[in-house]
This record gives sequence, structure tokens and C-alpha cells, in this order.
Amino acid sequence: MNPALEKIVVLEADPASREQLVVALGTAGYEVSGFATAGEVLDAVRQSPPDILLLDGGILDHGTHSILATIRGSTVTAGMRVILLATNQPEDRAAALDLGADDAISRPWHEDELLARIRAQLRVRRIEKDFQEKLRIAEEGQHIAHTAFEALAVTEKMTSDAFSLDRRLKIGFAAVFAVAAVMAGLYFLFAHSARTQTKQANRIIAGLEGGIIKQQNLIAEVRQLRAQQSSDYTVNSGKDELQKHAADLKSKMANASSGELTDLQKELADTNARLRRVEEERGSAQNLIPTDVQSVCLLHVSVAFRNVQSGQRLRYAGLNPQGEPIEDSTGNAIVTLEGRGPEVKMDVFGTGFLAGPGGRVITNRHVAEPWWKNDDLASITSQGVQAEISSIRAYFPGDPRAFSAEIQDVSKDTDLATMAVNMQDLKRAPLFIDSAKAAAQPGQPIVLMGYATGLAALLARTDEDTSQQILTQGGTDISQVLDGLARRNLIRPLITQGHIGDVLTDKIVFDAQTTSGGSGGPLINQQGKVIGVTFAVLKGFGGSNFGIPIRFSESLLSH
Repeated sequence: MNPALEKIVVLEADPASREQLVVALGTAGYEVSGFATAGEVLDAVRQSPPDILLLDGGILDHGTHSILATIRGSTVTAGMRVILLATNQPEDRAAALDLGADDAISRPWHEDELLARIRAQLRVRRIEKDFQEKLRIAEEGQHIAHTAFEALAVTEKMTSDAFSLDRRLKIGFAAVFAVAAVMAGLYFLFAHSARTQTKQANRIIAGLEGGIIKQQNLIAEVRQLRAQQSSDYTVNSGKDELQKHAADLKSKMANASSGELTDLQKELADTNARLRRVEEERGSAQNLIPTDVQSVCLLHVSVAFRNVQSGQRLRYAGLNPQGEPIEDSTGNAIVTLEGRGPEVKMDVFGTGFLAGPGGRVITNRHVAEPWWKNDDLASITSQGVQAEISSIRAYFPGDPRAFSAEIQDVSKDTDLATMAVNMQDLKRAPLFIDSAKAAAQPGQPIVLMGYATGLAALLARTDEDTSQQILTQGGTDISQVLDGLARRNLIRPLITQGHIGDVLTDKIVFDAQTTSGGSGGPLINQQGKVIGVTFAVLKGFGGSNFGIPIRFSESLLSH
């Protein structure tokens, strides 16, 4: 066998599983030996210590303590890394680590995860071997120096010179050991810091909206949203409630005293007036919808992560049979720079609308650059990982295609940005914009369009069978699922209606409902003109939201 290859010894009782392990590790470029009994393994380890010992936890149930104790107590096997193939129970993995194993992997094991864990242990092994070699050289140097000193001190004539030389050599030896101690300290400090940072990065990435769909989680969210859907999220907002309140007032008036009747009549008149106003506003909104909605697009921004030092993008160590990332014992996806799995992606959904020729789209800066003022992504950046745009795709209602887009400009002062969308042959009219300060007034009715709650909300508008079919065809790829929605003409913005509560220098406060995903949507007045851009990013529908006056986009549109 090639002596340059790193050696792995496998203890596995089941012949088929043992052969599968030997083939997988051999194909990956390691020198592999497989054995069925603990005695055979101990003999092989004593004759030629491997770099990695892969142990079957099932075989070791009756002798784990003694075998691991023998291995750990031998100077021959010092530094050898031990990985235990345990059951999928957390307590078994914990017991394996307590017995002296360096790592434990659950059965049934996945080849990509196993290879990733072996690579991680070999990296530690290489560092340890390098340190041991440096220490050996230092010890040999000390021995040679002492031998030389004794030779020089044979004669009485050389005593004084030997004493002086010995003193200098001792100082040299002390310096060598001091350097070795510092190197050891730095190694253990680096190893601990690297493990801590890797765990932190994995935890943060696991908490982000990943580019690989966990279908069960998405299906549960879709069903919850479908159950919550009501007319409260459409331009009919408030009409049913006002009609019910008017009916209740009429019932009370039938049995009211003369003193109460006057107050009830006044309240009924106010309610009817509000109802007429809602009807008028509803009619205005419905007139706007057919034309303006076609120019409001869903933006799908895919963010990748690059290691600053190596320039490589982060990847998942591998995928399980369900197509989802392999996870460690704490439930976080295993991330590496060397794996064969897909790249780690974060998917961001937002809204944009056409506001100029050539596919010029206005949206929020935090949609175009998702790392802007994002604490989680800032934490990853501090650990040497840089977020970057992988792709931007725009979907317009009524068209089955995904249109590529790129960032054109971002505002330095407000949460606004412009994108250039390659519209191909699609003809859509830009929305009309009113930049005047008087365009937004407190109490004024407004219509809001946006893709609030993103992918889950789009699927929630379909029936159970259709959403299941789309997810089955799209698999774990978000882009494929969006393409399936677009082909069925199911990508269209959510439309809500409300009123302006207050107008500040840099904000418009309004009560039309929206949530994350609706960021970048247009605020439209009764004249059908855009007066603001939504920038609310709160989870859950909010009763008080914020928009940026559209006049702040003028500098971006003029470039």
C-alpha cells in the first residue's frame, strides 16, 4: 500500500457494512483495513498504528471500556483519533465521548457526513503530529548539546570553558522549551477558538432562512397561514365589521329609551358614513388593481457565503436521503469548505415595482443587500465569512418566467435601492410617482401591494393538493418551487387597504397590514400614484407600519 496515504482501521461486525465502509474510505483516498473482532483490531493497531480508528459501538457494548482504555493507555497509539459508530440516540453518543472517543456519528451513517468528520479529525491529527515532531527535534537537540558538553568537560583544562558553554546551552535549551510551550499554548487556543467559531457559524446559519427547503416545516407554515386567511387582508377590510355594527345598532334602537335613542341614532349615522366611505375607497382601490398589480414583482434574492481567507464558498457537508442538509448532534447543519454538498444559501423575499424605463425597479436596501443592518450576518462576517449576492430573480404577475436582476444603486441615507431587471420582451408600464410633500396627508386612504410572508403565503393561496404537487415537483430547491408557482399564474401581490396615520419628515405611518416579504411594496393613494415605499420588516402582520416617502428615491432614479 502507499505509505503516504493516511491510514484508517475499521472495526465493524457486519460484513456488508464493513465492506461498504472500506470501499467508501478507500475511494476517498485513504489506506483502509477492515476487521470483524476487537482482538484483530488491537493486533493491527499495535503492529501499525493508524491515524483514525473507526469503531462499531455495537461490538463494543461488552468491552468498550477495556478496548478504549488499552488504546488510550498505549504510547504506541498516542495521538490516534477514535470515531465511534453509535446509535441515533443522544445518550449513546454522549457515552461514546465520555469513554474516550474523539467523535461519535449516528447510524445509519451518511457517506458525506462520515467523510467530513474524518477530515476534521485528520486536520487535528496533522497539527498534533507536526507539534510532536517539533518537540522531538527540540529534545534531540538538547541531548546532543549535553553530550557535547560532557566531551568538552573530560579534561580539567576545559572545565571553565565547559562551565561557560553549559550555561549558554542551558539558556538555549530554556529558550527552545519556552518556544515549544508557547506553540502548544497557541495550538490549543487556536483549536478551541476554531471549534467555538465553527459552532457559532453553524448555529447562525442554521437560524437563517436556508436555500434548501425543509418541506415538512414549510407545509406546516402553509397550513397555518391558510387557516388564518380572511377578508381582513384584502381591499374589503372593515366593510363586514361596519355592516355588522350597523345591524347591532338598529337592534338596540328597537328597544332603546328616548334618552338612549338619540345617541344610537348619531352612532348609526357615523357608522353609515364610514361604510359609504369604505365603499368609495374600495371602488377606487379595485380600479387601481388591474393595471398597477402587473408592475409589482416578487424579488427572490439568494445570498451565498465566502470564506475571506481562502476565497471558497461555504458548502453543506452533504444531504440526507430527504435532500436536506446533514446535521450534527445538536441539530445544526454541518458546514464545510471542502464538502461535496450544495452551497450554503440564504433566501430573502421582497417586493419591487417598476418606476422607470428599462426595467428600473425600486425596492428596499435591506432586500437588495440583506446583510445591511443585519446583526446575524454581521456576526458571521466577524468570523471571516463574507455574505455576497449569488443571484436575484424577479417574478411579475401573469408571466411564467423568472427575470434576472442586478443591483443598480443603493441609497446612503435611507432604506431604498434600485435594481435593473432584464425584462426581455415583457411589456409592463412603470407606476406613476407623486414626489410632492402634499401627496401624503394624515387620514388619507391608501392601497398597499406586496408579497408579505414570501413563499409560504403564495402556497397558502392554493388548495392542499396543488401546493403538495408544486412542492413535490420542486423538491428542496426554492427556485424550482417559485417556477412552479409562476407557471400556474399563482405569483401575485397581496393587496391591503388602510389610512395614513401620520406623516413625518422621513416616514409615513399607515395601518394597512403587511409583514416581512412586503418590504419594498408601493404605497398608492386614491389617484393611483405611488407616494411611499414600505420598509416594515416585523414578523407577523402589524397594525402600524412604516413607509419611506417616494421623494427619497429621486436621486436613485436620476442616475
